[in-house]
Amino acid sequence: MFNRRSWKLAASVVTSLLLLSGCGLFQKDDAVKEIDPPQDVSYLKDGQSLQEVTKENEGKQEKEKATETVKRELYLIDKNGFVVPQTVELPKTKAVAKQVLEYLVEDGPVSEILPNGFRAVLPAGTTVLGTKLEKDGTLIADFSPEFAHYKPEDEKKILQAITWTLTQFDNVKRVKIRINGYDQDVMPVNKTPIQGGVSRADGINIEANGVNDITNTHPVTVYFVAQQGNETYYVPVTRRVSNKEKDNITAAVNELIKGPDYGSGLVSSFQPDTKLLEKPKYEDGKVTLNFNEAIYGSNKKNVISDLVLNSLVLSLTEQQGIESVSITVNGKANLVREDGKPLAKPVTRPTNVNTGSF
Repeated sequence: MFNRRSWKLAASVVTSLLLLSGCGLFQKDDAVKEIDPPQDVSYLKDGQSLQEVTKENEGKQEKEKATETVKRELYLIDKNGFVVPQTVELPKTKAVAKQVLEYLVEDGPVSEILPNGFRAVLPAGTTVLGTKLEKDGTLIADFSPEFAHYKPEDEKKILQAITWTLTQFDNVKRVKIRINGYDQDVMPVNKTPIQGGVSRADGINIEANGVNDITNTHPVTVYFVAQQGNETYYVPVTRRVSNKEKDNITAAVNELIKGPDYGSGLVSSFQPDTKLLEKPKYEDGKVTLNFNEAIYGSNKKNVISDLVLNSLVLSLTEQQGIESVSITVNGKANLVREDGKPLAKPVTRPTNVNTGSF
């Protein structure tokens, strides 16, 4: 039993604690941080077992994992009949080659994300039976027999779309095709030769108009501009240029200035009097181009069109070894972009093409 002295001592201690609590000893201090954050807690509902809760949580984790996406380029056919890259968000997966091919199938999963004015290239019902990457960078794509059920006029477009879609991956250099496990030396309908595989060097949207002797020419791929509604996008076109033109950089620039074929549905943003004032300079992956003032294409001083700049960068970085493009006018590097920002540094190729932004 407490005596009077003990009671007074206890009361004094309680009083002191209450006073201290008013000074913050037992208050939440914003300056104090938790060492370990609170863990997620799963509560059992009435009649629910621990196994059911565990399974439910695993399902949530799988669903969250399935929503992870990554940007990929799919080569589709636009309203003008050109094979065009379109960058889309696809679910993240380890089987990337098989996945992008499955998204080229008509009425397949691409249907939900197909841009306006575009169509898939592989016949409906085609199944991708498998893909295999060889040590030399050749990727073998194996399709079901439905692969052969396409229109003759689509054959080269299908071949180009498959090849350029797969070679977006750095370790894929060329593509071979199998049908139901059997190697194909030619395409099944129009018998286009494919023995040994197909690469980007074989071209895309190939134009050979006005070329009398194809044996004395070589391919150069350039990017022109097309429009669907309010959206502008870039279309790769492979042209044959004379073997007398040894410099592929100059050849590509001249083809861009020449512009697309009349009636193709493509346009060029280059003024016809645009000229290179000297031979392009190449050093350590960078190309420097010196133009006359016609490269501006408007009355705005020193302003270069985004369409002109993007077409140049896409066209030249398509060539092996070219990583960036620097532009001068009359030898001066005082150009300005359309948004008013100085074009102070060399421009590199975007990771993905036709994303809606550059």
